[in-house]
Amino acid sequence: MIVDTSGDGKIGEYTQPGRPTEPNKDMRVAGFPYGIIVNPTDGSIWWANSAVPGRILRMELGSNPPTTCRTEVYEPPFDPKAPNGIVGHAPRGIDVDRNGLIWTGLSGGPHMGSFDRRKCKVFNGPKATGQQCPEGWTLYPAPGPQMKGTTLPGSADFSYYNWVDQFDTLGLGPNTPILNGSGSDSLLALNPTTGRFVVLRVPYPLGFYSRGLDGRIDNPSGGWKGPGVWADFGSNLVWHLEGGKQARSALVKFQMRPDPLAH
Repeated sequence: MIVDTSGDGKIGEYTQPGRPTEPNKDMRVAGFPYGIIVNPTDGSIWWANSAVPGRILRMELGSNPPTTCRTEVYEPPFDPKAPNGIVGHAPRGIDVDRNGLIWTGLSGGPHMGSFDRRKCKVFNGPKATGQQCPEGWTLYPAPGPQMKGTTLPGSADFSYYNWVDQFDTLGLGPNTPILNGSGSDSLLALNPTTGRFVVLRVPYPLGFYSRGLDGRIDNPSGGWKGPGVWADFGSNLVWHLEGGKQARSALVKFQMRPDPLAH
């Protein structure tokens, strides 16, 4: 993938990954494209690279790919020299809502991060190397206890992935972003308006360790029973679950009643 750091609007001679940028040259970036999605508003392709600080990338194919492909790179705000300059980092998942707002699970922290490219001013040129659009980011620290000895926001949880409920399969409203609380036996559903999370736990068996989720509408006319969100008991280390060596991976269905007595 080539980032147009020369600013000429096309792919040209470029520097290699890990090398300093050079004037009038583009920049090649490497890394495993994690969680590839398509933005429904403009057809652009997005994916995540998990590292520190990590980054999300956007690609436009153009009229004659790969010659006309254009890649943009955006890193979560990250300044180790500033007080509280290291907050959310290491994207491990990425998704988009129906309005084109990007959501990524920042496993370092962890945080749910939203990114709005429409707020950015720099899309190419020598400054377009990752930290050029802090104004596009909004970070929501995951709930729960934090590690001892740190004052940074977030918690001691670990988030493996995230997903956006575009079509309200859970019942918390369309475009609800959900974070895997992989280290807290939970799914963490964010209300972007209030900035607060709804915590969904699995009471039995203990040790719910989710690494992904998705939604499905089985019966559009079935009321709250028609749709649902499905998440996995990850197959990793299942012998740590309640049940011990006999434990098996499984799928869990989440449905939200409109009130506690709904039937």
